Amino acid sequence: MPGLGLLTAAPPTAAYVVKAAAVMVNGNTIFTVTGGPILIQALISLCVTSNGATASTLQYSVTPTVGAGAQTISAASSSLANATAGASVSLVGTALSTAASYNANGPNLSMTAPLFCPAGTITMVIGTGSTTGTWEHHMYYWALGDSIVVS
Repeated sequence: MPGLGLLTAAPPTAAYVVKAAAVMVNGNTIFTVTGGPILIQALISLCVTSNGATASTLQYSVTPTVGAGAQTISAASSSLANATAGASVSLVGTALSTAASYNANGPNLSMTAPLFCPAGTITMVIGTGSTTGTWEHHMYYWALGDSIVVS
């Protein structure tokens, strides 16, 4: 409607991205978001090769390109010690303080509500020590603009 100060925008675009399997190290970037914000619908880490006995934990964090700095978007998962291929960790999204959900057998909960993520980086906070096994990271999201890229 004229005079309301609203901008015309394209509807959100659904997309999926996966990061190749690698050892999880504290501070490593999982995904980089450029060109604008996204709504995270699902963020899941999947064990590809088994972990050793190190009691690593996984917590997700976002560092906006513009803003005051890193913000954790989950609390730490339970221990990933001795996780075998097929185990998963997922962002549940009920609150920024809700622990990432770990399931040694694979099936897992996912988002209860989408999470707004500005342009910037999505990183991992690994407690206790790096994993010895490798993990893939999968994200389903809605891009809130036309030129948004997640890599």
